[in-house]
Amino acid sequence: MTDAGALEAQISQHVIVAMKAHDAVRTTTLRLIKNALKNKAIEKRAPLTPAEEQQALATMIKQRRDSIEQFTKGNRPELAAAEAAEIVVIEEFLPKALDEGALQALVTEAIGEVAAAFGQKPTVKEMGAVMKAVQAKLQASGLRAEGRIVSEEVKRHLAG
Repeated sequence: MTDAGALEAQISQHVIVAMKAHDAVRTTTLRLIKNALKNKAIEKRAPLTPAEEQQALATMIKQRRDSIEQFTKGNRPELAAAEAAEIVVIEEFLPKALDEGALQALVTEAIGEVAAAFGQKPTVKEMGAVMKAVQAKLQASGLRAEGRIVSEEVKRHLAG
């Protein structure tokens, strides 16, 4: 997945395998992924970088999580289950999500760096600076974490 278009080619191979296995949910989801990546590349008018591909997939996951929330509120568990199944397929093509312990360590480290830069422990007002530091660390390490979860963790550390 290092060069542009490699993920799309990999997904095309997975589509063929899913079609041969008669796995309708997986086939449909893989086609959605492929279309989203292709649309993003057309929008950009250039091949996507691996980071942009990951961002597109993360956006797809976020959309599905929002849909699950709405379907659950609307008492439509079968639709929520379908969206959850799509999330599982999409996550296969993303780096492993950071677990809670590693995220806490990363946030603590970022708070330490921001504290050193400001000369004092950051408060909730400096949350933006801490969030930037955490996101930079996530990108540098090639890991991923949902922004909402990172935000909650940073708030908890700064308030506590």
